[in-house]
Amino acid sequence: MNYKLEQSSKDQPKVSTWAAIKSLLQFLDNEKHVLVYTSGISLINAAATLVAPLLIAHVIDTYIVTADFSGVLTYAAILLGLYLVAAVTSYLQTKMMGGVGQRVLFTLRDGLFGRLLTLPVAFFDANKTGDLISRINNDTDKLDSFFSQTLVRFFMSAVIMLGAILFMVVLNYQLALAALVPALILIAFVRLVSPWIKRSNTNAARATGDLSGEIAESIANFKVIVAFNQRAFFADNFATVNQTNYQKAITAGVANGTFSPVFQFAAYAAQLSVLVYGVYLITAGELTIGLLIGFLLYVTNFYDPLRQIAELWANTQVALASWDRIAVILRLKNAMPTVEEGGPEQASVGDAPVLSFTDVSFGYTPDQCVLSDINLELLPGKTYALVGPTGGGKTTTALLMARLYDPTTGLVQLGGRDIRSYSNTQRTQRISFILQEPILFSGSIRDNILYGNADLVACSGAELEALINQRGLQPLLDRFDGGLATVVDNSGGGLSLGQKQLIAFMRSILRQPDLLILDEATANIDTVTEQILEDVLAKLPRATTKVIIAHRLNTIENADEIYFVNAGRVERAGDMQQALDMLAAGVRGS
Repeated sequence: MNYKLEQSSKDQPKVSTWAAIKSLLQFLDNEKHVLVYTSGISLINAAATLVAPLLIAHVIDTYIVTADFSGVLTYAAILLGLYLVAAVTSYLQTKMMGGVGQRVLFTLRDGLFGRLLTLPVAFFDANKTGDLISRINNDTDKLDSFFSQTLVRFFMSAVIMLGAILFMVVLNYQLALAALVPALILIAFVRLVSPWIKRSNTNAARATGDLSGEIAESIANFKVIVAFNQRAFFADNFATVNQTNYQKAITAGVANGTFSPVFQFAAYAAQLSVLVYGVYLITAGELTIGLLIGFLLYVTNFYDPLRQIAELWANTQVALASWDRIAVILRLKNAMPTVEEGGPEQASVGDAPVLSFTDVSFGYTPDQCVLSDINLELLPGKTYALVGPTGGGKTTTALLMARLYDPTTGLVQLGGRDIRSYSNTQRTQRISFILQEPILFSGSIRDNILYGNADLVACSGAELEALINQRGLQPLLDRFDGGLATVVDNSGGGLSLGQKQLIAFMRSILRQPDLLILDEATANIDTVTEQILEDVLAKLPRATTKVIIAHRLNTIENADEIYFVNAGRVERAGDMQQALDMLAAGVRGS
């Protein structure tokens, strides 16, 4: 499955704007009661707004022309009441929809992050972290603005606009026609430029994601940047990405601002048409001055909301562009699901393999074959070493053993069952993987060594220390002055790589796995500590199978079996000397 987000989005079928809006509105299913209240408040607001011009026309024709100022004051008080009603209802609808927006934002981010957690390692290899953060933060924020502001204003403007049309037709259908002719031209204009606006906002959102990705990568690699004195190089890269983001943002801004002046001009044209034709009707005795003024107010009540709708439509295009980027992730399915297989979970006993490969082939991309037709068996209690030149496929083989990837073809079995038939919890209870670059989390050493260990997470401090001592891990813990309470800041930023590996080692050993995979786990540890680690490994249950990837000869010389991994093949090497000969030949060949 293609997990590259930008390519995946291009592969998706084109969706119409209204279909996209419909899919977006599904998030309002739990807010129907609030929407009903808000709609009622909006109707009250619209009624107060639309009645006011009619009252003004009545006051002009009835009281101002006759100099009856008592009537003027009476209606002024009524108008003030209407305006207060409009102000209060406007506040209420803004407050209620603001709550809707925040709840939808919470649900959307929760669902988006939850979907990310279901995706395999291949997804995160294919996409930049900064771009994913941008989708979770920036793009969802655009949708919050859509739900909390754009949606209610769109509905409110539409109601006032339709109400203004109704009042204009009732007052004088001829003037109404004169007022509405420019609106027909605007409809054609909107249909013409909407695709360009959406495309511009999509490009701007993508550029923002690229900018976030560049920032995240530069910060994550800052030590390397400083070590190689490449500040200028990365500054140039950032300037290029920033310039692209600036240009895309400018284009999107121009596109989003297109509607306002065009609609403003249409409003002026309509007012001028009504004024000219209205004066003619007044001279013909078919219209009063008050009705003309009231009619002009209705023209304003029609074109102002229409202009707002145009601006909101541009905001909607922004939201839809963000929704497209979010929906791509929500539509993704895990290409590594759990498959059904009959039979209970089995423990490996006797000579039954803990794990086996049958005709396994794998490539990270369709045109790149890393392993080809691999067959091997790992027996309980044995220690296996994987050797080979850099890039030969050792780590890839280990990743398939731990099911961080699935083979392209072939079968991987754990305990006599298809490894895909195990749940994630079952699999990780039986397999532990110590990575070459261990991953830690902010917290304490206790938090990190118990990470994902449901059996021990409830242990008291005394119980955990007793268990650590029983399994021979106390000498490793003694390397940290604060013991279990030692603080791990910024994902282990204050610790050496060797210290990180010690913590990862303790985390894996405490799980007592059936299969323990060590990928260069002692590469950054001194020889004294390495001896301690070997003593710890010796205290594992006798049935525990160990797979070791290492370049140090003393690490692999005591292995029960050595496999040579290179050029897509995994071959039994026999003894240590044969493994060294194969390794030397492989290095020369590469």
